Amino acid sequence: MLRVRCLRGGSRGAEAAHLIGAMVGRAVTGWVSRAFRSTSSSAAALPLTADEPVTEHTPEECPVCAHNEWDPLEEVIVGRAENACVPPFTVEVKANTYEKYWPFYQQYGGQTFPQDHVKKAVAEIDEMCNILQHEGVTVRRPEPIDWSVEYKTPDFTSTGMYAAMPRDILIVVGNEVIEAPMAWRARFFEYRAYRPLIKEYFRRGAKWTTAPKPTMSDELYDQDYPIRTVEDRHKLAAQGKFVTTEFEPCFDAADFIRAGTDIFVQRSQVTNFMGIEWMRRHLAPTYKIHIISFKDPNPMHIDATFNIIGPGLVLSNPDRPCRQIEMFRKAGWTVVTPPTPLIPDNHPLWMSSKWLSMNVLMLDEKRVMVDANEMSIQKMFESLGIQTIKVSIRHANSLGGGFHCWTTDVRRRGTLQSYFL
Repeated sequence: MLRVRCLRGGSRGAEAAHLIGAMVGRAVTGWVSRAFRSTSSSAAALPLTADEPVTEHTPEECPVCAHNEWDPLEEVIVGRAENACVPPFTVEVKANTYEKYWPFYQQYGGQTFPQDHVKKAVAEIDEMCNILQHEGVTVRRPEPIDWSVEYKTPDFTSTGMYAAMPRDILIVVGNEVIEAPMAWRARFFEYRAYRPLIKEYFRRGAKWTTAPKPTMSDELYDQDYPIRTVEDRHKLAAQGKFVTTEFEPCFDAADFIRAGTDIFVQRSQVTNFMGIEWMRRHLAPTYKIHIISFKDPNPMHIDATFNIIGPGLVLSNPDRPCRQIEMFRKAGWTVVTPPTPLIPDNHPLWMSSKWLSMNVLMLDEKRVMVDANEMSIQKMFESLGIQTIKVSIRHANSLGGGFHCWTTDVRRRGTLQSYFL
């Protein structure tokens, strides 16, 4: 196995890295090739060969390094709304969406999201990228892919969804990019949109790990998961019952949030204990994984429930309180309650809640990217001495994410530290 070290503040002098063993065979079945035709595939078509040696890089050259959610942001991946498709209405999708939108999924599953809405989302995210670049951040984007093509594995058939939320599939821990083994069948091949970027980072010195890919067979899901009302969801979540089973590891990267050597995670509808245990073993002993839980009828992704915005500073959703909040206070953390979101009731949120208002992206400890329409939370940040960078992504919200969801921070200028206990 080839391991490339590239730690900031690491040992001086490069160690020679050697390719061990023969190259992995490139037996890729024809249906996968046909099902995912990239509209800009030149980068994706570059295999790693012996003609392109992978060598040890100095810390200053490493393109990937992030230890937390708030160090100064230097490079970020921003997702794409282009070609976004409504996922088929399978049991895991039903368990993660609200009842009022179920007819929408039943009618449009496998088809593109409303095109006028997607067009506005694309424009919003393009403007977000422009503003990030203006703030001195390098912006990278995944490949455009046709997500409407149906694919088939030995265990299921599905169409794709999108590459809009890199936070769901990628997490950077130190100098390592980890691809998450996500739980939705519609997202099985989502990693393909990011592979050109990740291969580039790897060639330039980053570590690259792909967690075990789940089969997503029927055994991974509770096919009889009883979700009829919000009350049902509350009861089941309180009992530790979720639509995903412990058949095989699965997790979305967005269920983890970083604070130096401490990483916090929730067991959710898309992240099971096997997935959490895989991360714990993989990152030990340098990092500690802490499982926390919330009074949440629909746990899926932690960053609109518990969003760490600075050293010892966290936004905690008042509608979904953390059951372990006292341990943060005892550790000297400041717990901030964000204000009620201002997004109107009639705005479609097919894949998320109004609390995307707290799903912000920290550019550093004193700058935050926040929704231009959410004046209340802007005032909250200003009261904390944090400058707000205002961007409107209201239509992009409808696809399931705020600024934190739409991004994966690739490089933040800082060092690994402990901020907890």
